[in-house]
Amino acid sequence: MLTHLNAQGEATMVDVTDKAVSERSARAESEVSMSPEAFRLLIQGQNKKGDVLATARIAGIQAAKRTAELIPLCHPLALTKVQVDFELDAARNCVKVFSFCRLAGRTGVEMEALTAASVASLTIYDMCKAVDPAITIRHTCLAEKRGGKLGHWQRPDGMEKSEALAQLEEHW
Repeated sequence: MLTHLNAQGEATMVDVTDKAVSERSARAESEVSMSPEAFRLLIQGQNKKGDVLATARIAGIQAAKRTAELIPLCHPLALTKVQVDFELDAARNCVKVFSFCRLAGRTGVEMEALTAASVASLTIYDMCKAVDPAITIRHTCLAEKRGGKLGHWQRPDGMEKSEALAQLEEHW
């Protein structure tokens, strides 16, 4: 059953009033591949637009906090934690993007985690596109969620967690 449709098949925001407040978290990931030259400039901090990863981290965090403004039927959420991390894969000239969101609430934070990873990836593209307009963003997906009706769910084929996000799991 699709929860965002009413009896007439019209789009509707799900009513979560009667749901219990519980701790919920989600982790998402994405991958940004680029040319060896663009990757070299990124890792050496020589990109003309500035610090690519610092800017992408802030953009991802900001995006998670504004997800309800971007995705029409999402609830505005009071996030208690948003983290965006990166791993550099020099063998493949790519940046792996990892996001994590958490709150105590009545609805999950999957969309916030996915939005954080997506916008961080788009920011990397934006800052590096002058060197390589063929940058590719792929494998954006929900990697893991906790809380709610389904409890704990983890994507079986997800990328390895960043070290910082793995350390966060100790607190889950």
